[in-house]
Amino acid sequence: MFSLSGISFCRPLSMIAAAGLLSACAATDRQMPTPIRTAYVVMGESGVSVARLLTTDAQCPAIRFDDREARMDLRGAPGSVPLRPTISAPADSKASDFPIRVCEKSIPPGTWKANIGDIALPLPAAEIKRIVVIGDTGCRLKKSEAAYQACNDAKQYPFAKVAAAAANWKPDLVIHVGDFEYRENECPAGNPECAGSPWGYGWDTWQADFFDPAATLLKAAPWVMVRGNHESCVRAGQGWWRMIDPRPLLPGRDCNDAANDGTGDYSDPYAVPLGDDAQLIVLDTSNTSSGVIPEGDVRQVKYRDMYGKLETLSQRASYNIVANHHPIPGFFASQDKQGKVTVWPGNQGVQSVFGAINPLIMPPRINALLSGHVHLWQEVSFSSPHPTQFIAGFSGTMEDVVPLPVELPRGATPASGAVVEHHSSWAGGFGFMTMERTGTNQWEVKVWDTAGHQVNSCSMNGSHSACEQVQVK
Repeated sequence: MFSLSGISFCRPLSMIAAAGLLSACAATDRQMPTPIRTAYVVMGESGVSVARLLTTDAQCPAIRFDDREARMDLRGAPGSVPLRPTISAPADSKASDFPIRVCEKSIPPGTWKANIGDIALPLPAAEIKRIVVIGDTGCRLKKSEAAYQACNDAKQYPFAKVAAAAANWKPDLVIHVGDFEYRENECPAGNPECAGSPWGYGWDTWQADFFDPAATLLKAAPWVMVRGNHESCVRAGQGWWRMIDPRPLLPGRDCNDAANDGTGDYSDPYAVPLGDDAQLIVLDTSNTSSGVIPEGDVRQVKYRDMYGKLETLSQRASYNIVANHHPIPGFFASQDKQGKVTVWPGNQGVQSVFGAINPLIMPPRINALLSGHVHLWQEVSFSSPHPTQFIAGFSGTMEDVVPLPVELPRGATPASGAVVEHHSSWAGGFGFMTMERTGTNQWEVKVWDTAGHQVNSCSMNGSHSACEQVQVK
């Protein structure tokens, strides 16, 4: 065999020799792994769009912008990362292997067409009017909770189907509200529903949990990626920084060394313009607590700083949507063995810090919040001056099955001083949410199932929203 430009051929010697070599060539071809070339576009600070490529090629390729060509930059070289402390016991953890090269290049503003070889990249629209919102998309394998989702069953883990249906809606932008990677621990022996699944926090798990099932939607539009608690440093933070976050990858921000988690677990807010004096502001609340954050905790300092930067960013537009993972003024419902449903408030960690600065929790120019974390779909709107909250944590991960009651208990509120005006929920169903802009401060919000059938419709006007159905069944 000989090689030309990295391609292997069988050298024709003679009829007999060639016949003998045919089987050798076929065997070699069978043994060669399928090359990986996954391309996508992430949007970051001030709407800068970044082309990314994950590849097993020996070097980063060229990218073409309209009529000019440039070499992509290396973001992350292939390699294995030594085992670090994780949320799981050491016996249930392993080192993260990334046998792929991560390449990137910022897309110049005004670019009409961008290609990496024969891969056409989706480019941002001048005005973003159609948005898909998904969240909590990985397949849950967690030993400490004995929670083993049927990753091998497309009905019980339908993220690929959700992504395809969302792509058919032809969005201008996709927002993922966090928690990409859930296959933390090994599938138990004898469990056919998840047998053979990769696990841990390396490339094989990211590929199975996100990049493969999301393929159709990655091709459909640019993405805004929100960091969830499953992408914190003690979980899948290494893959987050290597492949997902839109900003430059800096030393000490890669979650490889636990000594640097005080840096790797936090990042500044940034704004993505949507056009017509509206913008999306992204918050990293991946390392918040479910309870009040005490004085002296580093998160007090980090989230106070976050609030100030959020307020400053909100001055750039008249209409502001915030995307973060943990619902701040949203609800969570649980049910005891006797069937009693208890309604719980939103994230107490962020509330405790933001609320100490502003009793209304969010800066006054924030109109709407998009979140995940709770594994269902939910809408909450307020007669008090709080932004409307949507939760879209229902796109693949094992679902929460306790819906909000049609009538909330007297005095139920997701945050101190927040007076609920309207609420709606859908528990136990997988799908995606869409937002279509119909006016300066108006959006039509729809909820869809895995087959792309609409199951609820809402209107959002300024900071208020209302839905046709209080509870989807």
